[in-house]
Amino acid sequence: MTNGPEGGVNAVSDVHRSRARELAEVLVTLADSLVDDYDVIELLHRLTDECVHLLPVDAAGLMLSDHRGTLHLVSSSSAQARLLELFQLQAEQGPCMDCFRTSRQVAVPDLTGESRWPRFAEQASAAGYHAVHAVPLRLREETIGALNLFNEQAGPLESDELRIGQALADIATIGILQERAVRHNDVLVGQLQAALNSRIVIEQAKGVIAERHRIDVAGAFTVLRGYARGHRRKLTEVAVEVVEGKLSIPRS
Repeated sequence: MTNGPEGGVNAVSDVHRSRARELAEVLVTLADSLVDDYDVIELLHRLTDECVHLLPVDAAGLMLSDHRGTLHLVSSSSAQARLLELFQLQAEQGPCMDCFRTSRQVAVPDLTGESRWPRFAEQASAAGYHAVHAVPLRLREETIGALNLFNEQAGPLESDELRIGQALADIATIGILQERAVRHNDVLVGQLQAALNSRIVIEQAKGVIAERHRIDVAGAFTVLRGYARGHRRKLTEVAVEVVEGKLSIPRS
C-alpha cells in the first residue's frame, strides 16, 4: 500500500484516468449509434442515463423543440425528473426553459429561495432536488432543446463536469440535426421524383394530343395547359387522364 503525498497523487491520477476512459467509451458508443437507421429516442434516453453515470448528478432530463419552437420532454433518467420536467413545461418556468430561450447554460447550485422560478424551486425541493444545471442543445446559431442535470445535494458542478455535460448535449444535437436533415432530404428527393414523374406524363400527353390533332408538340402543350387552366385542374392530373385514354381534349 502506498502512503504519503505521492500515494495520494497516484490515487487521484488513477481516478482521472478511469473517468477519462469511461468518458471516451461513452462518446465512442454515442458516436457509433449515429448510423443510417439509428433511433433518435433511444439515443436521447441513453444520453440521460450516461449523464447520471458519468457526472456527479442524481438525475437528468432532456427537452426538444418542435418546428414551432415548442419544447417537449423526450427523455429522463427517473420518474421524479420526468414529473419535474413536465411541471416546467406546464408552468412555463424553470432553468430548462431559460436555457432554451437564451441558448446559455443555467447554473443553480442551491434552489433554496430561488426567486426566478419560485414554483419550480418548490416542486424541485418536494421531489428531493436542491441544485440544477441546464445546458443547451445548440449548434452554432440553432438551439433545439436543453439538458437538465439535477442534484439531491446543493452545490455547484465543476467546470470540467459542465464541459462534459455540454459535450454530451452537443453529440445529441448533432445526431438530432442529422436525422432531421435526412428526413428533410427524403422529402426533397420525393418532391423531385414527383416533379420528374409529372414531367414524363406531361410529355406523353403532349404526344397523344399532337398525334390526335395532327399539330406540333408546342401546340399540343398549349391545348393541354389551356384545358387544365380552363377547368381549374392540375396539369399533371389532366395529363394522366389523357395518357390513360380517360379524357379527350378537343382542339380549341
